[in-house]
Parts: sequence; C-alpha cells; structure tokens
Amino acid sequence: MVFVGGVGYIKWYKKNVLDKIELAFAPGYDPALELANASKKGHTQHTHEPESCDDPDADIPWTEHLRRKEQDLIDRMIKGEEAGHYFILLGPKGSGKGTMIFDAMSTIDADGVAMCDAHPDLEVFRLRLGKALNYEFNEDTQTGLFQRRDPREGGPSLDIERALNKLEKVALSLHARRHKPIVLIINNVHYFKNDDEGKNMLLQLQQKAEAWAASGVCTILFSSDDYWPFYHLRRSATRMHVLSIYDLNYKESVHALKRMRQSDKDSDGQKATTNKKRDIFSEIVAKVGGRLGYLNKVARHKDMHEMADHLLSVEKASLLSQIGLIADHDDDVMDEQKWSSCSWLLLREFVRARYEQEEEHLASCLAKGMKEEDVDYSGLDLPKISYYRSRQIMTRTDFLEDLDRANIISIDVHHDIRPDSMLILHAAREMCEEEGFDELLDEVRGRIDEIESLHRTRELTFKDVDKGDKIRLSVDKGGARIIEFPS
Repeated sequence: MVFVGGVGYIKWYKKNVLDKIELAFAPGYDPALELANASKKGHTQHTHEPESCDDPDADIPWTEHLRRKEQDLIDRMIKGEEAGHYFILLGPKGSGKGTMIFDAMSTIDADGVAMCDAHPDLEVFRLRLGKALNYEFNEDTQTGLFQRRDPREGGPSLDIERALNKLEKVALSLHARRHKPIVLIINNVHYFKNDDEGKNMLLQLQQKAEAWAASGVCTILFSSDDYWPFYHLRRSATRMHVLSIYDLNYKESVHALKRMRQSDKDSDGQKATTNKKRDIFSEIVAKVGGRLGYLNKVARHKDMHEMADHLLSVEKASLLSQIGLIADHDDDVMDEQKWSSCSWLLLREFVRARYEQEEEHLASCLAKGMKEEDVDYSGLDLPKISYYRSRQIMTRTDFLEDLDRANIISIDVHHDIRPDSMLILHAAREMCEEEGFDELLDEVRGRIDEIESLHRTRELTFKDVDKGDKIRLSVDKGGARIIEFPS
C-alpha cells in the first residue's frame, strides 16, 4: 500500500508541477507586472488626447508613456506573433527598454508571458526564475522516502536546467491549444558575471532559446544595458534578432518633454505652450539629450533648468570619480591611471568630433542664408566612433568593455561607440575645455611611462671592488659588447 501510494503521489506531484507552471502563463499572474502596476491600482488611467492638427508634432502616437517606434515590434514579440526567433534588446540604461516591455505586457494582461531579472549570483537567479515560473524545484515534494539523491546537490545550473525542461513540456502543451508560442523574458542579462560561470549560464539559456525558436513553442527575450552579453550570444546565434534601443531624437525629445510637462502651469495659471516655453524645452533637451530617464526627472521638477544643471553636475562628478586624472600619482595606482588616461583620450576625441559636427552644421546653415547667431546646434546627434578606431585612439583593447559597464560609453550592434548620454558628452566637454587639461593628460601619461621605465630598470651592485679595479660587463641583447667601468 505504501509503494502504490508513493507511485500515485509521484505521478500527481509531477502533474501538479506542470499545472503550476502553466498557471504562471495565465492572464494576470506575472509578479513582475503586478509589482510594476502596483502604484496604478485604484487610480484611473488616462490616455492623452492628440494635440490639434496644427501642431507639427501631433502625429507622434502616444499612450500613457511615450510610444516609441520600436513599441509595435515589442508588442508583437510579447503577444507571441514573432515565432521562429528569439530576441535581445540592446540599449543604454534608462532608454526605455523595461517600460516598453511592461507596456506590451499590460495590453494583454501578461497572457502567455513570464518575466524574471538576472543576477550575478546564480542561486539568486535560480530563485527568481522559479518565482516567475511558479516552480519550486522539487523542494516542496514529500518523496524523500522514495529517492536517494538530494535534488539540490547539482548546483543552481542543474536546477535551472530542470526548470527549463519542465517549461518545455508546458510550452508544448500550451502551443497545442493556443497555436502560438509563450514568451519568457530574461531582463538585464548584463547582471550575469562576465566570467566563465556567467557565460555558461547565457549559453545554457541560448541553447534552449534556439531549440524553442526552431519549434515555435517558446520565444525568449533577453534585455541588456551592456554590449558583452550580445557579443557572447552572437557567436552561437542562428535565430537571434537584435533590437537596438537608442535615445530619442531631438524632435521626439522635445515633444516628450512637453507632454510630460503638460500638467504644469505658468505663474499666471496658463498652460506652458508659449514660444518662450518652447525655447526652454529646446534648451533642456539640448542639455540632457533624449534619455527618457533624464527627461522624466526634469519634467517632474519645478525648475527644469535647475534639475538639468543638477543632473549635469552629478554626471560630471561621477565621471571624475571613476576616471579622474592624478598628475603626480604613485606607482600603486598606475594601472588605474592607465585606464583613466586612455579613457580621456577617447572622450577628448568625442569632443573633437562634436566640434566638427558643429562646424559642418554652421557651414550648412550659413550656406542657406542664416545668420551665425541664429544657428541652433541642439538637434545634433551624439558623435560616434567605430570600435576599430576607438581601439587605436585608446592604444588599449581591454578598456572599452569596462567603460561600457561603467555607463560612460555605449556600444551598438554596428560596432559604433558613442558617449553613453548627452550629459556625459557635456561633462567631458567641460573638462576638455578647462585650461591646462591637455597638459595634465600628457603629464599623467608621461608619469606612467616614467614608472614603467623604472620597473624595467635593473640595478647592479658590485662589492669588494678596490680602487683602480675595472669591471668588464658583457651585454648580449642587441649584439655582444664590452663596457668598462672604472672603480
């Protein structure tokens, strides 16, 4: 009776596990979406009405957030309409990747979608994946009397593989009924460690993504702020599609800031729609750029100029704290100063590229008959330099990924490198325009050469040498020669 009861319990438990995972893809279950929408509960959600037709920006579509042009593709991904592929969203922090994903999930109430965040510790990622899939990794089972091995003894990677195998069974069952793939979102995969353990986890997830994309039962969507996960995934990718998320362009940024600021009033109680206000919007966008995270902070502040200046000062202080130059540094920090000086070589090149952009724009405007004082430079895009050229400028090949991880630069799928944001470009420009900056950079690099020269120098000491003695020293490198030193 015990044996038969045990067999029955095991069969019931395995079926219950699959039922619970299937529940994770039911409408309204997803914990990540529930948390993201917690602040909206109890409040009526309003959608902005389009502006009048005489507004040149009225044709830009809007929802509660800015509806970017990439939103349509992400909506199709989340709805399971893009079968046969898996995707990676690649873009800098604060560019709107997470917002677009949550907006797409909200429209279908997370029907057929599960989402979890990556983490450097695979044990933590294991728990997050289990929460997203409603899977307990057999830790809630009562079959201890019928098994000899602990299900946890294989480590987090084996547990994650076990969860993915269970998910595969559920995906096959749901696909037979829904006739479209379910969607698993792994957010912020750059949080995995850039070492063998993290790369192996990415490979493990990618192998499942490839197989599921080929069968059309499940679509995996990766999201990353940094470049290195994409560089690692593309080596083995055959069905992977990449969607790059950039900052908004100038026109979109001005329109976004106006709509975010729409509820604010002037001192006389009128809405901020005067020409003066429009000039302010342009000035703010010229300073902070098209990063949605920055535009949101500026729009919520009472004084937009004050907040923009504050963001710039914070970004400049952060930049100096990470790659600040020390002229007369000690040899203990030589490696750190190598990274700093090479980074400033690249940032200085970005500033020079900006000067060239402004000169070309000025020449173009003058050719059209505009006056020099009326030329507006705020619509210029961030300068970019190819990955190949950046390696030559820095003279080092191993610093670019560190700069990307530190949110100082961003690398896109075309191997072009830009400043991470407009604030970074302005902060670097202020530093490069300070008096004596080039001399400071040359002095730091000279100090590095001096310390390295000392490290390569060897001192020979001869003892028991009397007055009048001579020493013969043979140096083989570069050809044999004899050097005589009088005592």
